[in-house]
Amino acid sequence: MKFSSITLAATLLLSGQCSAFHTPNTHQRLNNARLRPTPSSSTSSSKLSALPNLLDSSSSVSIESLSTTLQNTISSIAQSSPDQLLNDILSNTNNYAHLSTPEQLSDALNQILPLLFSSPWHTAAIALFASGSLLATFINSPDDYTDAPFEPGSDTYDPQLANEFYSQRPAMVLKRILRLATLTAGFNTGLIFDWLILGKLLKDEDYTALRKNEPRRAKEALELCTQLGPTFIKLGQALSIRTDLVPELYALELRQLQDAVPPFSSDQAREVLKKELGVSDLNQIFETLSEEPVASASIGQVYRGTLKDGTDVAVKVQRPGILAEIALDLHVLRLLTPIQTRLQNMANGLDTDPADIEQGVALVDEWGRGFVAETDYRLEATNTIQFEEAMRKRNLDAVCAPTVVESLVRDKVLATEWVEGTRLDRDASPDVPRLCGVAINAYLTMLLDTGVLHCDPHPGNLLRTTDGKLCILDWGMTLAVPDDLQYALLEFIAHINTEDYDSIPQDFINLGFSPEDVSLERLQNSGITEGLSFAFRQLSQGGGPKKMQERVKEEFQDRYGSDLSDLELRDAARADMLERMEAQLASEGVDVKGVTNVMEEMSRRNRELFALPPYVLYVARAFSTLEGIGLSIDEDYAIVQECYPYLAGRLFTDKSPRAKAALRAMLGLSDESEIMVQTSGDVSLGLAAVKAGVNGEVSDKSLSPKKLLEMTDNFASYTAATATVDRDGEGRTAAAKEFAKLILDKDGSTLQEILVEEAAKLGDAATRNLLRRALVESAFAKTVASTLRAPKDALEKSEQLSSLLPDDLKKAIIERPADFPRLVDELLHTTSEDEKLLSTASELQEALGGRLENTSVRSAMAENLSDGASIIPSIPDISPGLRSIASDTETREFVLEQLTNVPSLGRRIGAGLFRRAAYRAMNSPVLPEDARKQLSEVNNRVADVIDPAASMKEDA
Repeated sequence: MKFSSITLAATLLLSGQCSAFHTPNTHQRLNNARLRPTPSSSTSSSKLSALPNLLDSSSSVSIESLSTTLQNTISSIAQSSPDQLLNDILSNTNNYAHLSTPEQLSDALNQILPLLFSSPWHTAAIALFASGSLLATFINSPDDYTDAPFEPGSDTYDPQLANEFYSQRPAMVLKRILRLATLTAGFNTGLIFDWLILGKLLKDEDYTALRKNEPRRAKEALELCTQLGPTFIKLGQALSIRTDLVPELYALELRQLQDAVPPFSSDQAREVLKKELGVSDLNQIFETLSEEPVASASIGQVYRGTLKDGTDVAVKVQRPGILAEIALDLHVLRLLTPIQTRLQNMANGLDTDPADIEQGVALVDEWGRGFVAETDYRLEATNTIQFEEAMRKRNLDAVCAPTVVESLVRDKVLATEWVEGTRLDRDASPDVPRLCGVAINAYLTMLLDTGVLHCDPHPGNLLRTTDGKLCILDWGMTLAVPDDLQYALLEFIAHINTEDYDSIPQDFINLGFSPEDVSLERLQNSGITEGLSFAFRQLSQGGGPKKMQERVKEEFQDRYGSDLSDLELRDAARADMLERMEAQLASEGVDVKGVTNVMEEMSRRNRELFALPPYVLYVARAFSTLEGIGLSIDEDYAIVQECYPYLAGRLFTDKSPRAKAALRAMLGLSDESEIMVQTSGDVSLGLAAVKAGVNGEVSDKSLSPKKLLEMTDNFASYTAATATVDRDGEGRTAAAKEFAKLILDKDGSTLQEILVEEAAKLGDAATRNLLRRALVESAFAKTVASTLRAPKDALEKSEQLSSLLPDDLKKAIIERPADFPRLVDELLHTTSEDEKLLSTASELQEALGGRLENTSVRSAMAENLSDGASIIPSIPDISPGLRSIASDTETREFVLEQLTNVPSLGRRIGAGLFRRAAYRAMNSPVLPEDARKQLSEVNNRVADVIDPAASMKEDA
């Protein structure tokens, strides 16, 4: 107890006398501000009342009396209980806090210090308290964010420059690490205690304590994010809408970060404005400017103002020193990433490979590039302008960005016209689900078309405007997407849509998900397709991770037993997974018996096979945010399904070879390259397809009517949703126009080319099928064939009659006519391609019939007929939507204009028919050579006359 008493006394003395070293003015101000003791406190019986009242400046205190009093006080403290001591300290703080002059303090310390340092334990205790005080002073000292290691910009972030910069400022780095540690220590300790001690170690599977403390922890998390600074505010923003990833209470609290990040001083903001705009008075530019910010974000804050010309504007002002603060955080994250990676792997029972650390650091660097770019307001202005232009060029009128006031763009100031609207996730308008689809289409357009992806789509940046449009704000963080990557993503989505998982390994290589030294064969043998098919089957059903977890649990219960507890299910699944891993490793030639840890070996092998490209971080963040908004509206929302309308619109119109191949794959057709490989010689695609069919080399792929109609619906949905705000059916009208242009436009489209090709193939198959039914299979044809064969049969039965006719005459009038039905049969025989085409036509007719059949009209007519409706053909039903479109003058005129191209399409189809006939004739095994050449030449000439443009294209 003596040790505690001495320590406490020294602490009280040191903490109480610190103010004596202020300047006289400061000392006087502190004395004036100090509370005077109350009568009750002056007569208190507290043990601390032995300390003299030093408030009266006229009192004279001797060193001897001070020393004696202090020793008596220490003795009384030693006999006090902790609670009584704490109360005495709080009630008497003002009575012993000061000496009158520095001289008195100096004399007192000269007497007291030898006593305090008389024991090494006393010395250690004082050193501990003093070091803690000094450390706290160091951690909480003001930060100097004047200089940064690099300038704002999309390509200025350089970790090497940061290393050099901060190697000369180790104290700054150490202070930031210590501050992060002290700020997060209490929160992390509380969570670990709730989870590990009260939950895991005490075997509370429901984690009752963790759930009970959620409201308090959520508020602590919100406060912690704001204390940690911009980097962690961004993280909080990303998590605020993911109720499927964090508890709902946390998400609700963190949502306040979207619009309520603590602002900096408006006086500072106005000084920044004056300096950046080069004026001494802001009234020279603004008619009005709000006194306080209307919104505050991690990088800057926004004021609402009115320019001299009356334009309402939003003025964004950058936080002072924000680039330096971000740079320091990124440097610290790079330092802490190896430690975090090792701890994470240790918790999961895995060894840490250098590649794990490299990947983590690479992600920090990629994030750093985007974050630093976000501080470049000139770049943000350029991105905003370019996005607006790109959307108008593509007729996506349902989405927009704020109009930039280019005359007010500076390094740290950005002004745009004010946008009236509400946050998409808080708007109660009935068209919000449609706008979610608009958002998906807009982001897919950015990702797969314009090549500039908005990487900060938190709900505060997505507005529903008062006129029903989607407005995307804050273009500071974007990602450039190269063309090769765009088409690789298109192919990947197409293969996922058609469940062509065998093509996924090549997609992984194209997307950069696998290192360059990994072979396609090794990737195919890795078992990746099974895992992906399971994952995307779950994603396609929607509901986000929460519903996926429920479905996986049900699947596990079906597989391992519905009576198992969650823990037993997990163990059974783990055992099954280990068995599969062992089998996979064994198939790759790994000695499983020699592997001490199968999961560790699989982890090592997966690190060799797969790598996460940095760009995935931004893409995942964008679509994670959009999925979160969708799930908040519809708990069964499936973002994978929402991608398909854009995909249809893009593939129907993109004429690039890779887009054509993706579209053919989605429609169930063979790739053009596959058809050309199956044939030899320099022939066109159409003739190559004919040759493959004639030779029986056609693949089992054919046009899927179901997929064609599905993609057509998706195209209409995409066009209607993005072309306009869809008031009074404008969206349907726009979709009708685009579809008419898609099918009939003279410049063509990828879908038009495929439909013309398929129409020619179907026409060829249907024509020969009709001829076969008429000339081979009909009763009349069979009678004629029997009649023509009768003389030959008679001659074969009578040798005497056969000998009476000369051979030449017998061939001319008996054998050749008799052989004619066989020749016709072989010429018109049905190939496997014909059967697929005719089956496809039947499926398409059935599918379209269900959509267009007017059963009400048919039933009404059948009532007046004795044999019912069987003889009445289906009558197309013109829906109200179609009637509305047809009644629109502009749309009707547009469609009629496009119909003038129908003859051109007819010529192309007809020419295709004749070219197919020419090739069939040329390769017929039953026709004489002269006849083959003549028939082929005639058909080709007719085709050239019908469609000379195609023949010139083939010649070129």
